[in-house]
Amino acid sequence: MSILAATLTHLANNEAYHDLPYPPEMHDIANLDKSREAYDEISCWPGYAPTPLYQLDAIASEIGVAGIVYKDESQRFHLKSFKALGGAFAVARQLQQRILAETGETASIEDLLGKKHDAVVKNIVISCGTDGNHGRSVAWGCQMFGCDCVIYIHRDVSAGRKQAMEEFGANVIRVDGNYDDSVKQADMDASSHGRIIVSDTSYPGYMDIPRDVAIGYTVMLLEAVEQMQGAVPSHVFIQAGVGGLAASVCAYFWELWGDRRPRFIVVEPEQANCLQQSAASGKPVAVEGELETLMAGLSCGEVSLLAWEILEHGADDFVTLSEDAVAPCMRLLANNDPVIEAGESAVAGLAAAIVARENPDMALQLGLDESSLVFVIGTEGATDPELYRQLAKNQ
Repeated sequence: MSILAATLTHLANNEAYHDLPYPPEMHDIANLDKSREAYDEISCWPGYAPTPLYQLDAIASEIGVAGIVYKDESQRFHLKSFKALGGAFAVARQLQQRILAETGETASIEDLLGKKHDAVVKNIVISCGTDGNHGRSVAWGCQMFGCDCVIYIHRDVSAGRKQAMEEFGANVIRVDGNYDDSVKQADMDASSHGRIIVSDTSYPGYMDIPRDVAIGYTVMLLEAVEQMQGAVPSHVFIQAGVGGLAASVCAYFWELWGDRRPRFIVVEPEQANCLQQSAASGKPVAVEGELETLMAGLSCGEVSLLAWEILEHGADDFVTLSEDAVAPCMRLLANNDPVIEAGESAVAGLAAAIVARENPDMALQLGLDESSLVFVIGTEGATDPELYRQLAKNQ
């Protein structure tokens, strides 16, 4: 009997450079030196601690793989999401740049935390469009460093996630549209009001700040590599919205391990598979429509251009996951030993790995067998506690 009754669609990436070294031209987007710099700064933030890496031995044994390692971001600071690393880090970078421009001084993280340049910082307004977790990180960063914040959310973002951002002092504005509409509205209003957009997606004319967001994410990868103590996974299943996280993981492991890097599988919802469709078309493609998915953090219709520069040749496979896998996988982890709190978007990578291994044809296509060591990231915890109770606890 299968652990998860769900379906996958698969697209092999014929443009993958799997056996080639990390391309030099991609160093401007992400590299190991920038990751170490981000770690040095983020590890100084109040409350920093590495998040756990769990061995899911029981699940691995049941589906017939050598192992599954699960990086649990539900315990990242008090935001319960890997996004805490990216948005707040990019906020700090923007404040440092403004301070340098206005005072000629180079501000350290300690200077920002100590409010040394409050006269400059308090007049800055940071803004973004969000599904929830990125905006929460941006709002938290603004509160931590002392600037104002305006966040745009779309019609499907839950009241709980809206409230979480407001609790960090953000002015949260709901727009009538999807995620991409909220990003566009934030950008338009920022131009009118002199705000700084800190987005996790890149588009023509907006590339530099998303680089900082993505570099912030790699702190968890530096931790994970140390926690794996020399083991190199054979497969990575990583969930994607606009592709920023997936590209960060791909680039980090690609540069670190070269031709020993894992097979890299991007996982998306069926109704919001902009990366899979882009791979099929050989160029970035926008998915139109409602983008309805329970995996709210992955409900994105337009590819981040920076992410595509890496994933176009860095990803080996693109798969979509059906919605019926989400709640059962959340419950599977809630009943694990130890108990793991995983939100709706956290389980996509793990669920896809389980479903793929239990389907003989899919397992063959992805090279999954009894010798495989699978790496996944649980990207969020119960960032909407009420929804988590409904899905993971059946309450």
